[in-house]
Amino acid sequence: MKDNTVSKEKIRLLEKEIVTLTDKLERMSKELTEIAEVKNEIRGLKLFLGRTHSEFKLKFPEIMQKVYKKK
Repeated sequence: MKDNTVSKEKIRLLEKEIVTLTDKLERMSKELTEIAEVKNEIRGLKLFLGRTHSEFKLKFPEIMQKVYKKK
């Protein structure tokens, strides 16, 4: 009888863990979607700035090199 109650408790714990993991995966999926949207917006801004300010195309790679060196 004890084995039966222990296995039921283990099953309940596994079900709770699955629910928790599912919630976390859903949140991460939403966040990844938002990150992808931000990346697309940044690409659009870079394209716009490159077209309206021609010096941006030349200076942007230099700026990015400086930013990555500081990390």
